[in-house]
Formats: sequence, structure tokens, C-alpha cells
Amino acid sequence: MSEIIRTEGIQKFYYLGAETVKAVRGIDLLIEHGEFVAVMGPSGSGKSTFMNVLGCLDTPTAGEYWLNGQLVSELSDDDLARVRNREIGFVFQTFNLLPRATCLHNVELPLVYAGVPGKERRRRAAEKLELVGLGDRMDHKPPEISGGQRQRVAVARALVNEPALLLADEPTGNLDSVTSTEIMGVLTQLNEDGQTIVLVTHEHDIAEYAKRQVHLRDGLIEKDFRNAPSGVA
Repeated sequence: MSEIIRTEGIQKFYYLGAETVKAVRGIDLLIEHGEFVAVMGPSGSGKSTFMNVLGCLDTPTAGEYWLNGQLVSELSDDDLARVRNREIGFVFQTFNLLPRATCLHNVELPLVYAGVPGKERRRRAAEKLELVGLGDRMDHKPPEISGGQRQRVAVARALVNEPALLLADEPTGNLDSVTSTEIMGVLTQLNEDGQTIVLVTHEHDIAEYAKRQVHLRDGLIEKDFRNAPSGVA
């Protein structure tokens, strides 16, 4: 395997008047293609800030970040936007779906921004909805389906650009335990098929699905270890 993520000395500070908030204080991390990594930590540990840096949603105050061999920590906002659309798929706790658009159109949206022609967009969006088990829900709108199905739509949307990296930020945070298990099953299967996944969660049972856990505390890595091969039963 080759590396997809390399961070060296990543820091992120926020300046609030005279106060400096040191959210991330110096993180060195290497993630290989095909890994499934859970990032954990209590509130204030820096995990959300670090996820924003990994997702090219924010730039570090100091340090270097390579994504898929490209140094992205010094890119302009426009270049970062292009990297996000090409290399990264996002899954959020709140789904972020358009309520009046069909599931198919919601999944198509990243391809609209990428300038993909309509027929090809619909083909690729339908393919990803089939992949997550929603081939029979393409013409439904988000209010007409369950929370778990909405998150599957969000996963399909995150995958439609064939991203190198899937970032999932508390993807089960709004779901009950049974539905959470279903969504984690989808992510596990995607990883077994070769998708690199970085998952932010505060739930230990969710982190057990990953192959590796990175625990942050006070903006630094406190622990970095591999889960037992058996994972979750």
C-alpha cells in the first residue's frame, strides 16, 4: 500500500481577540490507501478541527499536509475546492440532503458541479444508489424515506465522484443503534472493496468497526493502535 494522508507537525490555532485557541498542537499522522481509521477524542480534543484540515475545508496554521501525494497545506482556497471535489467524499451527521430533490438528484449534485453531462450523471448516481441498497428509492425524496436510508443516500453522494478518501463525521450521530449498525455495515463493505475511510466519532462501539483508532487529546495524538482483526461481530 502507498500513503494517502501524511501530516507533519500540523497545528491549527484560532485567534479570538487577545486569546489564542490552540485546537491542534502538532499532529504527525500517516494513513495508507485502503485503511479504515476512526479518529476519537473528547470535546475540545481537536478531532473536528483536524478533520476539517484533512478534508481541505480549512488550512493549517503550521505544518504540512500531503493528500494523495500532493502538498495541499499551502494551496489557495480555489485549489482546495478543486481537490475536495476530486479527491474527497464527505458524509455528515445531518445528511445535508435537499428535501425537495429526489434521491437520484441529490446523489447527482457533485457531478453537476464537476460539469458531467446529464445522462452520465444519472447513470453514475443510479449505480451508487444501487451500491448502497437503494436502487428502489431513486425517485423518492428525503422526507419520504427513513433516517438510515437518508444516510445511505449521503454515502452514495459522497462516492459518486469516485473519491480517493471518504471522510465521515459522526455519520451515526442522528441514528438509532440498529440503523447505526446498518450504516457501519455499509462503510465496512466499502472499505473491504478498497475504499479509504477516515471516520470521526465519539462512540467507542462505532470506532470498533474501523481497523485502526487514533485518539486525540488536547490537540495531540494520545493513542494510535489497530483494532483486533475480528472487528465487530
